[in-house]
Amino acid sequence: MRDQVEIGMGRTAMRGYDLDDVEIVPSRRTRSSKDVSLAWQIDAYRFDIPAITHPTDAVVSPATAVRMGELGGLGVLNAEGLWARHTDVEDKIADVIRLAEESSDPEAPIRRLQELHAAPLRLDLLSEALKQVKDSGVTVAARVSPQHAEELTPDLLAAGVEMLFVQGTIISAEHVARDGEPLNLKSFINELDVPVVAGGVGDYRTAMHLMRTGAAGVIVGFGQSRAATTTQVLGIGVPMATAIADAAAARRDYLDETGGRYVHVIADGALSYSGEIAKAIACGADAVMLGESLSESTESPAQGYYWTSAAAHPNLPRSEIVGFTGTDADLEKMLFGPSSDPYGTLNLMGGLRRAMAKTGYRDLKEFQKVGLMLRG
Repeated sequence: MRDQVEIGMGRTAMRGYDLDDVEIVPSRRTRSSKDVSLAWQIDAYRFDIPAITHPTDAVVSPATAVRMGELGGLGVLNAEGLWARHTDVEDKIADVIRLAEESSDPEAPIRRLQELHAAPLRLDLLSEALKQVKDSGVTVAARVSPQHAEELTPDLLAAGVEMLFVQGTIISAEHVARDGEPLNLKSFINELDVPVVAGGVGDYRTAMHLMRTGAAGVIVGFGQSRAATTTQVLGIGVPMATAIADAAAARRDYLDETGGRYVHVIADGALSYSGEIAKAIACGADAVMLGESLSESTESPAQGYYWTSAAAHPNLPRSEIVGFTGTDADLEKMLFGPSSDPYGTLNLMGGLRRAMAKTGYRDLKEFQKVGLMLRG
């Protein structure tokens, strides 16, 4: 049973663990990294690496979504982002970065992002962006918020979207609304012919509820990074090691409940280094969402700056705009090296592959069984 810690008279809290709190334990076997497969499959779509882009305009443009797909991962475009609102997105992002670098007012770049996101969605621009991805031949994926999923999805499907991400900071299968009809995720998913990935969640019960809606994948976490401020603003936090393990337990129980339906667990947050990616898979994730760790790529639209989509919320932003040290690494080098960095910020997939080889595992599902040790 989960540890219950008394935090005061009559009040207890569950103990949870972050990825920094756990370590991967070597087994009696090692193998060559050349014998390790990082491939995974969700629905009919197979990918060479378990890497998905976090859907933020800071990291994902139509061009980077294409490049991510060419490298074996999945690029997810934000269907409610800047590419669906403006024709000159590069200039708009440059303006945000200029304010972040030069303005004496630390809130100025956030206000600018809010202004940019206040522009109306233009379906012609959104279709054009998705067509660029579709024409390349890679899998087309887009993110919508739960609030606008029903409204935007028909147009997304018409534009060629093959995988839909219904993603908010925190999402549930039971949203209670006082005004208007809330999204019924189960009926929404059942009416679609494309796989739906939904999240984020942070506990067993919510993960199980989302799996029962028919989702093909569940996102665990809310994009925790140095930029995200959800904990400061809402007081809500997700200890990622525990959250992933709980969602993996829900996946196992749901597999038994349905007689064999497997729902993929995707970790989103606290993944800056290759070792953290390895520990996320070891805790039970099938794939990881990468945002901050790809921000320094030369192909990143914000060129070393990072924010989550919650930065542009009109009245309660939950992300800073954070700048990182510049690098000359392109997306391929970020994912596959070679690297001269000793901390695992480059060659992210190479680090995962080596971790699996050093512990003797051949594929991702096997590696989910690796031993873990809790730091003292």
